Amino acid sequence: MIPRAAAIARQAFADSPLKHPRYRYFYLGSVATAIGYTMQATVAAWLMATLTTSTLMVALVQTASTAPTLVFGFASGALSDIVDRRRVIIYTQGGLLACAALLGAAAMADLVVPALLLLLVFGTGAFFTFYQPAQQSSINDLVGRSELPKAVALNAVAFNLARAIGPALAGLMAAWLSSGNALAVSAAFFVPMALAMLRGNHRPKALPGVPETLWSGIQAGLRYARHSPAMRAFVLRNLGFALCASVFWALLPLIARDLLETDAGGFGLLSATFGIGAVAGALSIPRLLKTQSLDSVVTTAGWLFVAAAGLLATTHVVPLALLGAFCTGMSWTTVFATLSAGTQSTAPAWVRARAVAINFVAVQSAIALGSIGWGLVAGAIGLRWTLAAAAGLGLLLYLVGRRFPVAMGTEADVTPGARLPDLALTVEPLPDDGPVLIQIEYKIDAENREAFLAAIQEVGPARRRNGATSWRVFRDLAEDGRYVERFVIASWAEFLRLRSRMTVADRAMQERAESLQRSDVPIRISRLLGVKLDNDD
Repeated sequence: MIPRAAAIARQAFADSPLKHPRYRYFYLGSVATAIGYTMQATVAAWLMATLTTSTLMVALVQTASTAPTLVFGFASGALSDIVDRRRVIIYTQGGLLACAALLGAAAMADLVVPALLLLLVFGTGAFFTFYQPAQQSSINDLVGRSELPKAVALNAVAFNLARAIGPALAGLMAAWLSSGNALAVSAAFFVPMALAMLRGNHRPKALPGVPETLWSGIQAGLRYARHSPAMRAFVLRNLGFALCASVFWALLPLIARDLLETDAGGFGLLSATFGIGAVAGALSIPRLLKTQSLDSVVTTAGWLFVAAAGLLATTHVVPLALLGAFCTGMSWTTVFATLSAGTQSTAPAWVRARAVAINFVAVQSAIALGSIGWGLVAGAIGLRWTLAAAAGLGLLLYLVGRRFPVAMGTEADVTPGARLPDLALTVEPLPDDGPVLIQIEYKIDAENREAFLAAIQEVGPARRRNGATSWRVFRDLAEDGRYVERFVIASWAEFLRLRSRMTVADRAMQERAESLQRSDVPIRISRLLGVKLDNDD
């Protein structure tokens, strides 16, 4: 029996991304960081409760922890795409360690006041906000594309285990020693990830051209999300599910107290059962994606939440409520982790951390707004009808979601296109010179015009998400069959980035349009630089 179990364990390890040493150290560091973060959050909330009787001040601890996501979310993704992600992770671990250590030292010296506590909690939240996109987007650099779903699922397992282990460990340490000592221990958990990053020697190759600034990086990320159909679908599906499923966390204490008539122990049991379901959901993702499409997995998990919410709305029986909590946790992790894997498989390396951050901001915003909304609805119509309304909203979102299918990306979606020819320029413009107007002239025979217009229409979104601020195709009224594609880029530096950002899939779309050009007429490309005139504003 023992040899068989050992053989199964060896096979599971051989099939796991953990077989890669670099990923293994990275994963252990991720687990430690998640435990340290949840420990710090737990002790901070308890400290505030001991400092003041104000319910507002206690609630502000959670606000101070989550507000940085909304304030710095877009910037965190841009930063992780612009600079070496290893450095971002190392510096954020240092910041998290410093905040926990300072708060611990202040607690030991009995110097903690509510304002200082909120400031350090906000600092912790800010560092964690910058850490998350760098950590998640680094997974692609450590494992192969075929292993990405497993690695993302393991990441979800780590966070959900930490959500159970961290608070329990923090409570034990605070009761056994003191809150200050518990914070000191939580600070130590940020060291393993920093060491894991220092061990590595991988540095992603920077795109050629002028490096982006933080502001231009934020703009580029939002522009990519706006003009990428795949990215829009991921954001909308994340938003919809988070808005619907936020009812569980918003009303869980009331479900335990009022619907099931249990005490704090019942509330804790529901929370723990949710966590077990979340881990089970994460572990099931790789197997599900082997037999089903990503869209099917997300849809099925959404149906599971609808059933769970309906069960919670109608039952008085604790075991059935625990089943509902388990299914909610399973659907929660399955949807978010699967959509995260899809996002990372679709977004090219230059914008991957921004794609992760945009989805994270969308989810956190939906949870925050949804929690407020469900609380107001529950006050008006009662808990059971609110849970039933959440189930109904889930059904509605299923119908809407069919218009926005999601899928795993292909190698062509993220692989840089073939090397572009050198530009024949008499004078190299300065990086900030611009705007730049690109004009491409096509000559299309009558029988190919419908096919050309269909092909060139697919090129437009690629131009825009890679950097173009405007794009349009014109038909020449004086010369039959002559079409002109024109797009504008804000600066010369941004034009060079646009060329480098093209993927194999982008190149294939462009080549489909070019293949319809008349064979006896070459395609003409003009690159025009904006001229500053004296009467310009």
